[in-house]
Amino acid sequence: MSAEENAVPQGGAAESQFQKLGDLVEKNDDTGVMSVESMCMNCHENGTTRLLLLRVPFFRDIILESFECPHCFYKDNSIKSAGQIQEKGAKYTLEVENEQDLQRQVVKSDTAIFKVESLGIEMPKGESQLSNVEGVIQKICESLSSEQPLRRAQMPELYNALQPIIEKLEKILSREGFPFTISLDDPTGNSWIAPTTHDTGNKYKRVDYPRTHEQNEELGIAADSAAAGNEATAMKESATVDDDDEIVDGKVYSLPAECPGCSKHCLVNMQKVNIPHFKEVFIWSTVCDACGYRSNEVKTGGEIPEKGKRIILKVETVTDLSRDILKSDTCALISKELELEVQPGTLGGRFTTVEGLLTEIRDQLHGQIYDIDDQSGAGGDSMSVSDKETWERFFNRLNSAIRGDFKFTITLQDPLANSYVQDLCAPAPDPQITIEEYTRTDEEEDDLGLKDMRVEGYQDDVETKEASEAEGK
Repeated sequence: MSAEENAVPQGGAAESQFQKLGDLVEKNDDTGVMSVESMCMNCHENGTTRLLLLRVPFFRDIILESFECPHCFYKDNSIKSAGQIQEKGAKYTLEVENEQDLQRQVVKSDTAIFKVESLGIEMPKGESQLSNVEGVIQKICESLSSEQPLRRAQMPELYNALQPIIEKLEKILSREGFPFTISLDDPTGNSWIAPTTHDTGNKYKRVDYPRTHEQNEELGIAADSAAAGNEATAMKESATVDDDDEIVDGKVYSLPAECPGCSKHCLVNMQKVNIPHFKEVFIWSTVCDACGYRSNEVKTGGEIPEKGKRIILKVETVTDLSRDILKSDTCALISKELELEVQPGTLGGRFTTVEGLLTEIRDQLHGQIYDIDDQSGAGGDSMSVSDKETWERFFNRLNSAIRGDFKFTITLQDPLANSYVQDLCAPAPDPQITIEEYTRTDEEEDDLGLKDMRVEGYQDDVETKEASEAEGK
């Protein structure tokens, strides 16, 4: 089944975007395709743009566009998000290991960058696609191969550099290049690689991240410069932290910041809390008066420990569900009984209870798997029967665990040892909790940037560089 066939035609709110076109739009009631006359950017005659609203299962509404000119025969296809820019950007990483992974659906917006990490090549932003992993890789391969005869004659060095990469891409397309890693990074949050119910470990990862000011400017959603200056001045005047002040436990401080939702200036409230038998943590809360954006984040203080920490909690009673739990943004959460695995970066930092954390995981997953208004768990016509049964069994078990009717074990694995579970027997050992220290893997060290971190001797390098620059002058 192709990517287009796997999408579900959908009208609804997205269709209102075309109402302003009025009589210019012709709609086929049988297929839902809308046609509008538009100018060809190749020959400047009039051609036809066809629009189709689609709902991608597990994702959101998109607009599929197709243009064709009868005069110069120019054709073009693209996709657009039918919704708004998301509050955060999103980066997906997938380890492609078999034929099924090659057939996973991919939505790539015109602001996203698709990379074949294993080969160090990428498809830059500017072209949108609704395809699958194989389709995107095939397009990259065809794009590189088409200019090779010309490069061979005019730029032999570039030809020789690209030829091994093309051969590796062809090997992947012939099912001989497994495994390899791909990533999809979109600052708008409107791109996507399909998950499956069988993803475990680091095979499939999604990380949401706040956009930088430069990214907001590139997307055209940064605040107006003059207005932003006035807002920034007002925010700085209302801030309550001085550089020389010592941060006091329990006191709420306000800092000027930029809203990740609308890019206008807002205040971030920060409070330092000392958790008994653990360490100090900083609770951050952002509230934007302009667009209503709200978020909460927890950061831990202190130095980076030499080893990571693994906390294993046996949840057997309602009391265990009420334990305070701190999951940092570098922590993975695993439960074999619940068939649940949450990768680092997902959910961010959270300071809540065990019940609250499971509830948040359930709500976020349910929102991704089913439509917002779908309370029946049908999941749409394109969801297979086996997937429906798997998700139904998963959510039933998770709901039983949240109610306290199901005993399970959760493991918090944090390479920075910044996560915590409340010890109800402190200072005596808690029989429900097992804490283990472990040596971080090379992959964890690399992901955290610890391999590139240098804390000794860097002053000598700076002095040497300054001396070299002085001699050069």
